[in-house]
Order: sequence, then C-alpha cells, then structure tokens
Amino acid sequence: MQKKALICGISGQDGAYLSQLLLNHGYEVYGTSRDAQISTLQNLQYLGIRDRVKSLSMSLTDFRSVLQVLTQVQPDEIYNLAGQSSVSLSFEQPVETLESIATGTLNLLESIRFLGKPIKFYNAGSSECFGDTFGLPADEETSFRPRSPYAVAKSTAFWQVSNYREAYKLFACSGILFNHESPLRHDRFVTQKIIGAACRIANGQIEKLILGNIDIQRDWGYAPDYVKAMYLMLQQEQPNDFVIATGKTISLSDFIAEAFGILELNWEEYVISDQSLYRPTDITISCANPSKANQKLGWYATTGVHQIIQIMVEAMQRKLAVK
Repeated sequence: MQKKALICGISGQDGAYLSQLLLNHGYEVYGTSRDAQISTLQNLQYLGIRDRVKSLSMSLTDFRSVLQVLTQVQPDEIYNLAGQSSVSLSFEQPVETLESIATGTLNLLESIRFLGKPIKFYNAGSSECFGDTFGLPADEETSFRPRSPYAVAKSTAFWQVSNYREAYKLFACSGILFNHESPLRHDRFVTQKIIGAACRIANGQIEKLILGNIDIQRDWGYAPDYVKAMYLMLQQEQPNDFVIATGKTISLSDFIAEAFGILELNWEEYVISDQSLYRPTDITISCANPSKANQKLGWYATTGVHQIIQIMVEAMQRKLAVK
C-alpha cells in the first residue's frame, strides 16, 4: 500500500526538499501550515511539486488542531520540521520560539500516543543544542549546553522525543542537524544574505553588506542531502538519534570570500562587521562527528560547501535576472 507522510512545516527549505524526496519514493504527501488557504508554498512551486502535495491547516500549539489532522490523514510517518527557525530572532521572540518548537513537538507526540497507531515520528533537532564545544567534534554522546532561546527550545523538544520513546515505546527519533543550505534558504539567514548581496553587487548595485561576527566557524551542508538522512532514520527497525553533518568546518569569512570570489569580487571592499549585530551569546566553532550516521544509516554528505556556494550563487543570479 502507498505510504502516507505528514510534513509539519512544509513551507520551509527542508519541507520542500523532503516532499520531493518522498514523492519520488511513491509516498502520498501531506503538508501543514497555519493557514493552508493563504500560504503560497513557493518552495514547492520552485521545485514544481505544488500540485502533488496535499496541504492542510494546522496549529502545532493547539492540541485539538493537531489531533484532528492526524486523525484525518492517518499518516505512516510524521516529519516535524515546524517552529520558529531563526536563532537571532529567538532572542527577540523567546516565548514564541519555545512554544512553537517545544509545545508543538509535545502536541505531536501526545497525539501519536493518544491515537495508538504505529506512526513513525521524526523530529528536527539542531546542532545549536550543543552550544560551544571549543573545537571538539560533537556526536550523539556530547552534552547539551544551549546558548540561545532557540537552542533551549530545541533541546527541550529533543528530550521530549527521548522520553516518549522510552516511556511509551513510540518510534520517535531526532536528527541533530548541523547548518544546511540551498537556494531555498530564506533571505533572513546569513548565507542567503551573503549570496544575495554578492550577486546584486556583481550586477552593478552599490551597497555594503553589514554583518555581525564573521569569525564564527560552522559545518555547512546541502539541504537535499540532509532530508535523505531524515528519510533513512524512519526506515530503520529501531528508532535512534543521529548527528547529521559533513564533518568539515569553515569560517563565515571564508564562506563570504568564496561567494564573492566566484563573482570575481574582493569581499573586503563590501563587507562590514558590526559589533552591534553580535548575538548576546553565540557559538564560536561548530564542529561535528557524523560517523554514527555514516555507519548505521549508510549516509554521507555528498555536496561540499564550495559546491553549495556555487549552486546558491547560480540560483540567485537566475532569480535576479528574472526581476
């Protein structure tokens, strides 16, 4: 029989790529947003799959709404990618961040428990939970030391999943994903800000790119690679948590230099680091050890950061050419 998947947070980067992957595997795909009637789901349109996904309205912070949708869809798999997704915005909206991530995850878990169906549940965790490991690669045994309201919320959701897995024997797991990018990344994220500014400058626009701390180091992967890991996690016989990353870290300044360099620009002429934009607390070096995913899932990141930047630059150039 055809499997049904419910993707919460389908309008985002990961939701769109995951929808495409599951459709290619023959799934019937349902996606939720707060108001499906007014949501453009432009990322699904970008991938040419908007008409193949069934969209539903659901509020993750409303238990009744969640239960109604799960009862209606009767999914085999649920992928929870929803919630406030910006670390910087979480400092301005800590309550919304906690509720959308932690309460939303709890409502999904409790609904699955209440229905008593063999639903497999994937939760989108985050490398932000680890905090600053001072250059040591984080794996599944590394302690959480969250340094932002976003990371606190993601840590809470992670332990909720772990608790429901142990207490109620649910097939529930978390993917602890490190940074992952694509042309579908929202403009508010720093990588897309960099790509957009570099392409506009290359097209003759006069502007300066003002950023916060550009000395931070991150492990950047490619979103289409990472949704494959989500899918693989729910195909296992037993639920388990996995760190998903490339295992390679570069600085933000190197990311900037690469993006501007592709367009034959000297980034130092256009980029300003403004200390007023620094976060109250931040992670200096984000470093990962994805060996468990390599060994148990057979998953490896296939797209390196330099190729990712090239893909994003080319996509942005096409976008600007249309305007």
